Amino acid sequence: MKNLKDLQLDELEQLMVSLGEAKFRAKQIFGWLYSGSETFEDMSNIPAALKRKLQDAGWGTGSFKAEKIQVSKFDGTRKYLFRLEDGNAIESVFMKYKYGNTVCVSSQAGCRMGCRFCASTIGGLSRNLTPGEISEQILAAERDAGKPVNHVVVMGTGEPFDNYDNLSKFIRIINDKSGRNMGMRNITVSTCGLVPMIDKFGKDFPQVNLAISLHAPNDQIRSKMMPINNKYHIGELIAACRKYAQLTSRRVTFEYTLVKGVNDSVAHALELAELLRGMLCHVNLIPLNKVEETGLDTTSREAAEKFLEVLTGKGIPATIRREMGGDIDGACGQLRLGGKK
Repeated sequence: MKNLKDLQLDELEQLMVSLGEAKFRAKQIFGWLYSGSETFEDMSNIPAALKRKLQDAGWGTGSFKAEKIQVSKFDGTRKYLFRLEDGNAIESVFMKYKYGNTVCVSSQAGCRMGCRFCASTIGGLSRNLTPGEISEQILAAERDAGKPVNHVVVMGTGEPFDNYDNLSKFIRIINDKSGRNMGMRNITVSTCGLVPMIDKFGKDFPQVNLAISLHAPNDQIRSKMMPINNKYHIGELIAACRKYAQLTSRRVTFEYTLVKGVNDSVAHALELAELLRGMLCHVNLIPLNKVEETGLDTTSREAAEKFLEVLTGKGIPATIRREMGGDIDGACGQLRLGGKK
């Protein structure tokens, strides 16, 4: 079935015209789609004849329900397993913060980047998600939790820049004032470092937050942890990030997963501080959330705090990320492709 949530407002207007309907019907339907309506029946001011036309033409609202919901007993984080129309399954996470509620969404069913510490890449890439499938993760989580979502992070399964066209359309759709009306600054996109796309992203979406999965202070360690580094070396990546910060005047967030005995020493912290010196940035230190298949272990709290002390002492803004959803495998690096039916 074709998904109305895959359409931007102007495309929905074109669809209305092609069906012999008035253009203003598009704005009405668009508003319903992003206010939580799951079916055409919910759209009270849309004529029954138009609903039939849409159904006869193979269009649906693209709504889906969670096949499985897990709730953290520690912080109320909710992890969803969503079954897609083609049988693929993806995971998303709803998190409560003091500043509002955030949903971590997936951009692909699986991932082909092969990062050694991450569950998302186990099983490889099945396919890209459409704009509507990315959006619906927010809406479905919001309906279940019964609370408004204020922020979105594209940090679930998949590499967002490997699905750039659909990612871009998703951002424009949820930002549209006639629909979800989510501010650009409330959206964060994380990439493992597809260097050519960083420049494009900065030009296309200068107000959207950029996060870089860095996880190492040098090529030797990063190439072992992240195969993408063999294509785009760390010097290239950091140069692209410096250019991005200058272009947008926005800070870059670097995600750095601390793995015991791999990248968590004082020497590594000093090397990282030198690498990032003078850049408008922030480092999120993430003690590894264990994934059984990787064989890697998390750093100690003492080592994480020492790493933080070294960075801040060298003038690099940094924090240790608060772990959320760890008891339900919903923390950073733990989301994965669900089994296909």
